[in-house]
Amino acid sequence: MTHFGDRLIEANRCCKTPLCMGIDPHPSMIPKLFGEASAPAGSDAAIRAIDDFSMACVEQAIGKVAAIKPQAAFFEQHGPAGMQILQNIGRAAIDADLLVIMDAKRGDIGSTSRAYAAGWIGHDAPFPSDALTINPWLGIDTLDPFLQRADETDSGLFILNRTSNPGAGDLQDQVVDGRPLYQHLATLLAPLVAKRDGKQGSSSLGIVAGATWPEEAQALRTTLPSAPFLIPGFGAQGAGPEQATSGLIRGKHGWEGGLVNSTRGLIFPKTAAYAGSFAAWQSAIVATIDQNKAVLNSTL
Repeated sequence: MTHFGDRLIEANRCCKTPLCMGIDPHPSMIPKLFGEASAPAGSDAAIRAIDDFSMACVEQAIGKVAAIKPQAAFFEQHGPAGMQILQNIGRAAIDADLLVIMDAKRGDIGSTSRAYAAGWIGHDAPFPSDALTINPWLGIDTLDPFLQRADETDSGLFILNRTSNPGAGDLQDQVVDGRPLYQHLATLLAPLVAKRDGKQGSSSLGIVAGATWPEEAQALRTTLPSAPFLIPGFGAQGAGPEQATSGLIRGKHGWEGGLVNSTRGLIFPKTAAYAGSFAAWQSAIVATIDQNKAVLNSTL
């Protein structure tokens, strides 16, 4: 397997987009076409609907977006059967050469981090992925087991740096020695990022930089020129295309250097909510993907 940063650049170029499809199967938002997703969590009816819906989303993403980003919590809440769905969609996407960013936000110390890394990082992991989101706020030393596993498997990591939620600044904007904490974190990450640059100039170590903070994203790009950015907040969370692409890099075929995630905007568009057939739902999802790709590319 090739270097994650190189695979990401190739995915950006092949699909001509930085767009990433988030897969968060909110039971109350899954169309009735797929069954009773709002049945009690973990019930047979809920599992069937969530399984069918999640796999259908993966199928629409193949060849159209650069990556998918399943959110682990929406599968965990359904117990073992939910985690089986997560495992299955990760494997199906990887088998179809679609990048999988597992959004599990793991982070702990020592042997616990090693166990998390073994479970979530790499194509051969129980929950297979190309990259994993990581919480670094227990300290930089807690990244070591994740970095080791990622290096061994040519995988990537996305470190939570400047997140998209409204309360992010409560801690991340605290000023120490004249700079906010998120910038201190970026400085600590800089040598680790540069050490992992691939042949295409993109590192396997990236950060999460919310689309809702475009000026901060531009500053982070200066500090971390080769880091891939995973960019939440586009669309339903309020950020427009100019904000979402502010930390990306203009490449030969369009935006490169990261992934702009959209979840509700891609898998729950209003045009698909009341589809009367699978074909109608599929057409609505494909049209929505194309519209979002065009909107992002309009900012080039």
